[in-house]
Amino acid sequence: MGTLALAADERVADVAFTDDMLTVSLMDGRVISVPLAWYPRLLNATKAQRLNWRLAGGGYGIHWPDVDEDLSTEGLLRGAPAPRASASKRPPKRTRRGG
Repeated sequence: MGTLALAADERVADVAFTDDMLTVSLMDGRVISVPLAWYPRLLNATKAQRLNWRLAGGGYGIHWPDVDEDLSTEGLLRGAPAPRASASKRPPKRTRRGG
């Protein structure tokens, strides 16, 4: 088991897109494919904006400067979509105090 753990290399080797999928190839040969719908900034980006990516975080992350999107291999492996705005992000309702 220890040998397999030493061979794991979660750094990004390449990034590719289809019309509805993001595919990230890792240095150790694994390939992660996730729906673009998980990342609205990338989904709504132009082809040129999607292709303009850079390695970040020592190779463990990807940055798209044109759309200000950052993804990590840790998050991709975990299957974590981009956070969505929710009702909990709204300002709290004011309550009346009795007295």
